[in-house]
Amino acid sequence: MRKNTVDIITLGCSKNLVDSERLIRQLELNGYKVTHDSENPHGEIVVVNTCGFISDAQEESINMILELCQAKEAGRIRQVYVMGCLSERFFKELGKEIPQVDKYYGKFNWTELINDLGKVYQREHEYERRLTTPKHYAYLKISEGCDRHCAYCAIPIITGKHKSRPMEDIVAEVEHLVSEGVKEFQVIAQELTYYGVDIYGKQKIAELVERISDVKGVKWIRLHYAYPKNFPMDLLRVMRERDNVCKYLDIALQHVSTNVLTNMRRSVTKEDTYELIRTLRSEVPGIHIRTTLMVGFPGEGDTEFEELKEFVRWAKFERMGAFAYSEEIGTYAAGAYKDEVPDEVKQSRLGELMELQQSVSAQVQASKVGTVMKVIIDRKEGEYYVGRTEYDSPEVDPEVLIPVADGMLRTGVFYDVSIVDSDDFDLYGKRI
Repeated sequence: MRKNTVDIITLGCSKNLVDSERLIRQLELNGYKVTHDSENPHGEIVVVNTCGFISDAQEESINMILELCQAKEAGRIRQVYVMGCLSERFFKELGKEIPQVDKYYGKFNWTELINDLGKVYQREHEYERRLTTPKHYAYLKISEGCDRHCAYCAIPIITGKHKSRPMEDIVAEVEHLVSEGVKEFQVIAQELTYYGVDIYGKQKIAELVERISDVKGVKWIRLHYAYPKNFPMDLLRVMRERDNVCKYLDIALQHVSTNVLTNMRRSVTKEDTYELIRTLRSEVPGIHIRTTLMVGFPGEGDTEFEELKEFVRWAKFERMGAFAYSEEIGTYAAGAYKDEVPDEVKQSRLGELMELQQSVSAQVQASKVGTVMKVIIDRKEGEYYVGRTEYDSPEVDPEVLIPVADGMLRTGVFYDVSIVDSDDFDLYGKRI
């Protein structure tokens, strides 16, 4: 056990990661040594930042908590604290079922941990972070919560209503991170297209992106988690006109069948969805669209699933993920519908959809062979330098592999790369 040392383990999404990075900074300001996502946590204190979105994530979080409590009982750890979405959602239940945890915090009151450790939470450094990502990119959280009421989703239960951060605070954070060497920003929110409605009275995401784009030193801005209903079309102008706004949009569509979308309470139709994709591609030539789709939601029969497959063939999403529906306690769907699609059917449909997307992705990537692309280098791995184009977000998207034998490249530096080969997902290149 290392004294005066804290291990922080982050589970779940990049929004959780931002909270962990803020906590790390506060702990370091108070004299602690902090490690993040250690494979062998053995600090005096361990903090788990949990995910509570779907059952698999909940199980992962609970297993981690139990594992750390066993380490505490064995004397390898002195204190275990839990924060994040799982403890926000199941605060009382966790306290009763796993009392070995020293204290539980929710999604938003984790700042109390600093005071509980006998230290001082330093508000003048509230939005400072110690980045856990490579120093050239960072996640930028612009809001919390969600005002949408999708039938399957527990996020509003966990995080509450949409709450935008003031534009000035966000821009100030960007300026600070640029001064520390950050060049690339992944703008994240549960629903970024709703940004500003609560404090400015209307959607202000386009203006926010323009202001971030104006900050000297910002090279790439990439947008995550848009919503299809009432999409702010002025954002497309910004993406088209600003060189440092990547032609990339992460927009979770979930399904295309009007029957299923109605059951999901998504407030859009099949026709709306097709029209939106047409508009995105016509207004921003070359845009890469990342989406997430769900199979097995109540009301999805063979006909609806065939509609979904046809949509994937037509849309040719450059990036796509999918998952099988699982009923979540407290959601509208859990009370209104019977989870009627058998698990084996869900898994079969999931496999079929991802196999279809693999073929689409292979075609998309093959079309880039013979072109020259701007690539930022993230790391060196074995015989390759690994980088990304403007169309690739960290962790979730394809990468560009450049042989180490071709010459030395530096992490965090942009290079022009000739694409010489591809596979189903990744690209292979040579530095020019």
